Amino acid sequence: MTSFKRWIWPVVFIFLIVNYAIAVYWSVEPGSIDLTERVTIDAEAAAEKPVVGYTTTTALIAVSETMLDKSGGYLANDVMPPSVLMDNMPAWEFGVLEQIRDLALVMRRDFSRSQTQSQEDQDLTVAQPQFNTDHTRWAFPSAEGEYRKGIEALYRYRSRLADPADYSAQFYTRADNLQAWLQEVQKRLGSMSQQLSASVGRERLNIDLAGQPDAKSATAIPDYQQIKTSWWKIDDVFYESRGACWALLQFLHAAEVDFADVLAKKNATVSLKQIIRELEGTQETVWSPIILNGGGFGVVANHSLVMANYISRANAAVIDLNRLLSQG
Repeated sequence: MTSFKRWIWPVVFIFLIVNYAIAVYWSVEPGSIDLTERVTIDAEAAAEKPVVGYTTTTALIAVSETMLDKSGGYLANDVMPPSVLMDNMPAWEFGVLEQIRDLALVMRRDFSRSQTQSQEDQDLTVAQPQFNTDHTRWAFPSAEGEYRKGIEALYRYRSRLADPADYSAQFYTRADNLQAWLQEVQKRLGSMSQQLSASVGRERLNIDLAGQPDAKSATAIPDYQQIKTSWWKIDDVFYESRGACWALLQFLHAAEVDFADVLAKKNATVSLKQIIRELEGTQETVWSPIILNGGGFGVVANHSLVMANYISRANAAVIDLNRLLSQG
């Protein structure tokens, strides 16, 4: 018994150190995806010729695969250490997943359809719901398994898209289609900015019905609300936003290729580049081992407010781009 007690604490210590090292390694975020290289490799491997929509579909596939196949794999639904004790990377994954869901929905609903009365694409109808599986589901069928089924359906759609003899798969690069996706992006960025800004807690005026004197809400809302993100959730909100911005950057680079003619006609290419530039700031290296939550002008930095600044500026650029696209 004495010998057992002598060895138990060194074993526990080594176990904790090993798990900590693994957790640190698994927390390394993936770098930017070289879409040009990925499109070239995939097209050559499948003997396909890239067409309009090929790059966007490839970006959706590549981002989804990166989320599942990065260091440590998909961690959000793990129930064993060390991943069950990690929260930053699972939050990052959820941010990526939200962007995947938004683009998959717009591809099914808008990009692949010529008008509201047209039929939905058979493979996108399969792919889009798969990504809506609960991201924490670990029992059969697991979240990873369902997401991979969605990726397989995207591969089938892309192959049909590149087949000149198959007219059933289409990708329409119209200005209104791009607007449909950017409107989803706009809402997502606005929500992230508000959540990040709530890290310091501030009293906000209720502007839900501003400009609509006859509009009503289901329940009465106070004129003033005190909104503050829980101290335990600040880092989760930060990394969720960081993951969402990483995925959005890849998708915007793809849109820059597929919607190049539309953007050029509207003289809006530079506006898209400005959004990309602002979002690139969200991917700067975080040198602090923890997400700091100092005051706005305090001695200690507030990482959430810095992230909110980049996202708010990107959101303003998205609004400007949407306005350009809506003009004749």
